[in-house]
Amino acid sequence: MMRRLAFAIFLVLLVAAMYAGYSYHRFTKTPLSVPDGGARLVVARGASVSAVIAELGQRGFTRPGWRWRLLNRLEPLTIQAGEYALEPGTTPRELLSLLASGAVIRYRFTIVEGWTSRQLLEALAAQTILLKEVPDLESLVAMLGDISPGLEHVEGWFLPETYQFVRGDSDLDILRRAHVAMRDALESAWQERDPELPLETPYELLILASIVEKESSLDIERSDIAGVFVRRLQQHWRLETDPTVIYGLGERFDGNLRRRDLDADSPYNTYTRYGLPPTPIALPGGSALLATAHPAEGTAMFFVASGQGGHVFSDTLEEHNKAVRAMLRKRP
Repeated sequence: MMRRLAFAIFLVLLVAAMYAGYSYHRFTKTPLSVPDGGARLVVARGASVSAVIAELGQRGFTRPGWRWRLLNRLEPLTIQAGEYALEPGTTPRELLSLLASGAVIRYRFTIVEGWTSRQLLEALAAQTILLKEVPDLESLVAMLGDISPGLEHVEGWFLPETYQFVRGDSDLDILRRAHVAMRDALESAWQERDPELPLETPYELLILASIVEKESSLDIERSDIAGVFVRRLQQHWRLETDPTVIYGLGERFDGNLRRRDLDADSPYNTYTRYGLPPTPIALPGGSALLATAHPAEGTAMFFVASGQGGHVFSDTLEEHNKAVRAMLRKRP
């Protein structure tokens, strides 16, 4: 009698073990109930696997229970914090591997060539994913002090590029990376500059490159524009460039540059003052930096917009005035 009872118990346990094994195997192969469009999962720093599974259960993606506990015990992994993309068809084992890989979602933020630092801060403020640490430009000067001691102005000091970031990064993280990138790019351009360049410091190169950046968006003619400005500096002419005046006007600029604006003296009015303005006027890209470090040779001293996206270059004032009249005739 006892032998039959023991055998019966053995059969029950065997069947239960076989069912459990089958159920566990099926569980590891069955995809989570992720919506067709996918989903995102944010794993907090220090979160446990059980806490993550509990959240997925609340969202209806899986059913927490012994199968998850067994999987985590048989295949223990250390998960990493961050935001993850869950795709339809993801199995439990694939989920844990994903969370252990640290392959978090990466976002992109592009700093546009020719932006001012103020425009850059406004664009960062519009990024809902980034944490906000920088309240204004004045505070940013102090925030960058540890990597750039003695920094007085931030204008021009961020390299236009596309930067990746993850959830949890801040606007200051992007700005610090862009600032270091600009320092490196400027130093490289300065070290490789033409020996006859009439500039005394890398900062002067940054200032002139910002003007070149604002004068043209065409890579093909930036070195020609830089050449005009370099020759004007060499011959002690005023630069006479509208973008510096516009920058000096700030919020007072309404889209129309008037004669009174060109006549009103200010540190940024290159029609009334010789030499470079006191700071950059925008964020120059790598192309503008290189063009300014290697200006095109030639004799042109003037240029004016062609009305077709580029510029017409002239050697003399007479030729320049003729080009200006031709440009005005093309205006509607």
